[in-house]
Amino acid sequence: MHITIKGIEDERYYRNLENISNLFFEETQIVFEDQKQETGAAVTLHITETEESVLVTGDIDMEGKRAQASRTGTFSQEMTPKERLKQVKTSLSYVYLMLLQEVTGIQQKWGILTGVRPTKLLHKMLRSGTAKEEAHRQLKEQYCITDEKINLMQEIVDRQLQAVPDLYDLSKEVSIYIGIPFCPTKCAYCTFPAYAINGRQGSVHSFLGGLHYEMKKMGEWLREQGIKITTVYYGGGTPTSITAEEMDMLYEEMYQSFPDAENIREITVEAGRPDTIQPDKLNVLKKWNIDRISINPQSYIGATLKAIGRHHTVEETIEKFHMARSMGMNNINMDLIIGLPGEALPEFQYTLAETEKLMPESLTVHTLSFKRASEMTRNKNRYKVSPREEISRMMDAAVKWTREHQYTPYYLYRQKNILGNLENVGYAREGQDSIYNIMIMEEQQTIIGLGCGAASKFIHPETGVITHFANPKDPKSYNDGFQHYTHEKIRILGELFS
Repeated sequence: MHITIKGIEDERYYRNLENISNLFFEETQIVFEDQKQETGAAVTLHITETEESVLVTGDIDMEGKRAQASRTGTFSQEMTPKERLKQVKTSLSYVYLMLLQEVTGIQQKWGILTGVRPTKLLHKMLRSGTAKEEAHRQLKEQYCITDEKINLMQEIVDRQLQAVPDLYDLSKEVSIYIGIPFCPTKCAYCTFPAYAINGRQGSVHSFLGGLHYEMKKMGEWLREQGIKITTVYYGGGTPTSITAEEMDMLYEEMYQSFPDAENIREITVEAGRPDTIQPDKLNVLKKWNIDRISINPQSYIGATLKAIGRHHTVEETIEKFHMARSMGMNNINMDLIIGLPGEALPEFQYTLAETEKLMPESLTVHTLSFKRASEMTRNKNRYKVSPREEISRMMDAAVKWTREHQYTPYYLYRQKNILGNLENVGYAREGQDSIYNIMIMEEQQTIIGLGCGAASKFIHPETGVITHFANPKDPKSYNDGFQHYTHEKIRILGELFS
């Protein structure tokens, strides 16, 4: 869709307009009036600022359909220039959203929100002393979020505070993410650091040497500073791609190096690919008292698994689930994906019916996102997905199924290019919520990333200011520089907790 914007030419507003446009159209090209480009829609926007307020007015003409909208935003005397600009952008986004909703007939349930963490916004409002009803009113009026999504946000916030009552008091603790960048094969939708493990045993050995070094040095520093670890999460890649012996040494290192390891609240190991799960590996997990794992079907349609490069069968998923359960894994998560190529509501309902036979402790329902670097995005014409309306029906089916089976939503995040402008939601049965997932989404404490491709998110315990730092994504670069990255993270931590 070509859209010409008239009335404003300030490049500071371009990204907001582009983000809102992309909620409605698969491919959008926005130009300002003086760029003289062919257009499918003409939008006129005017911004009028005074000391006290900003008035945004707009109209649109798209294929003969017309609409008008306006919005007034107020400035307080305490606002900085940056905060005033944010208010202008919010009002502009609101008006532009109203125009596009009117001419397309598509309602955006998340309003103008395009960020990853909607619930973080509600947490912030409630912590500041805003009453629940007033917070909901602001979400609706300022961001145009529907009651349905506001209620979902509130349900998640309530559940998080039930699962982690001291959520707001954990800023002086940390959690640890450990990245294992190997998988049997790489899935078509994946953009995580994940290298096919076959033929890479030399890289695996070198990588694990660097990872042990990181764990040892980081553990030493945390112990010296008296900083506790809340959770540890092994992700990737697929952490169960490495051998049982390598897993055993890794967890031994964790218990030796990390302070008070026996009292870490939660340790999770992703075993997402069923084709990596073997009895000897499950025995290692049991030996180290790790019983929270993730076994991810994504779909129970064999043709879908083949199309997306999973290289395991539906039967194998079921078999490995029962194996894990029989060997003491008492907190199993499973991931499902809405909108996989070739799937519509009937296929997703079948997947839910198969899930009912297993009843994992938690279930994460993802909506497919066309991530920029994925195989699926690079070859989009090969991967046909259902239209927006069908994707919404699939999400509705997931919501209905989880409620009927006593699963409660406990964390949520959104992504760019997510189908139907929907969301990813984690559901759990009572007492089975993942504390790590809550911590990473709500950004209440520092997450230290160790291993190849692991990203650290340093959150100042007093100001909440966030600093990002990432290890290299490929094993060779990681192997060449793991000492430097370890000590750089320790330097940042020293400044953060000084």
